[in-house]
Amino acid sequence: MTTVVRRRMGVEERREQLIAVALEQFSRRSPDEVSIDDIATAAGISRPLVYHYFPGKHSLYEAAVSRAAEELANRFTEPREGPLGARMLRVVNRYFDFVDDHGPGFAALLRGGSAVGPERANALIDDVREAAYRQILLHLGTDEPGPRLGLVVRSWIGLAETTALTWLDGCDVPREEMELQLAHDFLALAAVTAAYDEETAAVVRAIVSEQTADGAFAAFLSRLAEFSPRPTA
Repeated sequence: MTTVVRRRMGVEERREQLIAVALEQFSRRSPDEVSIDDIATAAGISRPLVYHYFPGKHSLYEAAVSRAAEELANRFTEPREGPLGARMLRVVNRYFDFVDDHGPGFAALLRGGSAVGPERANALIDDVREAAYRQILLHLGTDEPGPRLGLVVRSWIGLAETTALTWLDGCDVPREEMELQLAHDFLALAAVTAAYDEETAAVVRAIVSEQTADGAFAAFLSRLAEFSPRPTA
């Protein structure tokens, strides 16, 4: 007869395990639907032992959400190599991977109805927004944009959140098309502002000049040209 010996986990290792288990549970169901008993069962430990490491679901959820927010912020990190369109599309793809993996928890966090409370939820998601903002500015080659260019970037981040929530709610647009459209939305927002702001115009010119025939923005630019007024005879 073989005896299975369970290895005793250290404090930090056990906390990390519980955070990982909680993240997995919150990714499949709304935080309000997950109990400490659910987390204890999934972790293979007793309910009192969960409370030994975390005072309650509120503190465990906050730790899990903080970890998820850090992971989401990291999804915007991308080497500054190649055309911006290709980089933007890779970022959007990783963003949607995260949304797909953490659907209910992601939706609860963005809508401010999470178990950590609206103020803490807003603070966490604001940290993600700021990290995304700084990463995108890095790709645009500036760390101190003017107000109009800064507004373009922040507006696009807000649009990405709305698009992700709409997709989670059952939008019929295929994910691949949604990702491509969201990448194109950045250039569209920038192009509108470029008509009024030289700094943004310079950014748009740089984006367009580096595009190849098969680049991520090529089809979009071609379709935009269809709307240009044709000369009359």
